[in-house]
Amino acid sequence: MKALVLEDVLALSLRDVPIERDEVLGPQDVRIKIHTVGICGSDVHYYTHGRIADFVVRAPMILGHEASGTVIETGDLVTTLKVGDRVCMEPGIPDPNSRATRLGLYNIDPAVRFWATPPVHGILRPTVVHPAAFTFKLPDNVSFAQAAMVEPLAVGVHAATKAQIKPGDVAMVSGAGPIGLVTALAALAAGCARVFITDFDDTKLALAGSLSSAITALNAKADPLAQILKATENWGVEVVFECSGSSRAASGVFDVLAPGGRVVFVGIPSEPFPYDLGKAMVREARVEHIFRYAHVFPRCVGLLSSGAIDLKPLITRSFSFDDSIAAFKIAATAPKGQVKMQIEMPQ
Repeated sequence: MKALVLEDVLALSLRDVPIERDEVLGPQDVRIKIHTVGICGSDVHYYTHGRIADFVVRAPMILGHEASGTVIETGDLVTTLKVGDRVCMEPGIPDPNSRATRLGLYNIDPAVRFWATPPVHGILRPTVVHPAAFTFKLPDNVSFAQAAMVEPLAVGVHAATKAQIKPGDVAMVSGAGPIGLVTALAALAAGCARVFITDFDDTKLALAGSLSSAITALNAKADPLAQILKATENWGVEVVFECSGSSRAASGVFDVLAPGGRVVFVGIPSEPFPYDLGKAMVREARVEHIFRYAHVFPRCVGLLSSGAIDLKPLITRSFSFDDSIAAFKIAATAPKGQVKMQIEMPQ
């Protein structure tokens, strides 16, 4: 089937790919016709660098893992879904017998097979076979475009869950990219009364500020620490979400943290960084780290359906599948003001 293939660093092609093994329908699987696929930062990083940390692209690989579509075939034992159901899909398939999975930590199962993470193919292709257990039916009022945003939203919801937010907490999010924005929205939905968000891109900050009156957007060049401390009467914030992946931002997370506060590291820095253990200790800070997400896709769909979270403003550009190579070239330039770019498959 025709797919968007990463052939090498900065080399993409639209061509037929033999993936018969991936397309065998098991008794507990469904076959899905892909409708919309989001371009993730990890997809772009594989395109520009050929690797992320220890995940190295060593052979041609189909890109894409944020997706929605329609069920077109079901396995014999599938009872929760039927042909014609509109769905979104959790892209990681763990080993059901692994120790991590049996403990409920399936997202950190070392054997997890995650779309568009080498050597596993992604889903920028017409159809995919996927376990019904990791495929989620969409309410009628959730569009395919919004459903393709459930995957990044799941990161924010997982981070908010790890933060154990209490009603009325104040939070700070560093980084106003797609993950920072969904984390800010998830923090508000979880009960935060106010969220500060920092970035260097004024266009993204303007978008962040437009999402809710409870979001205060601050340019990282303008001493946001002083502004946040002033706004909180020098107490600081109860929760810090580090979403930028910047070592500089990550090393200063405790400066703005209130006593007894929580820090959640969401973005993955490109290199190791030190943080001030003394500042963490005198605050009795609790530090959490997340890797992707677990057990949150149904919650995310529910948040979209209820209107508690609206992701439509974050979808800033759409491309046809035939233009997907051009879409990746544009995404690789990190165009100012673009948050989530998506590709629509032919129907």
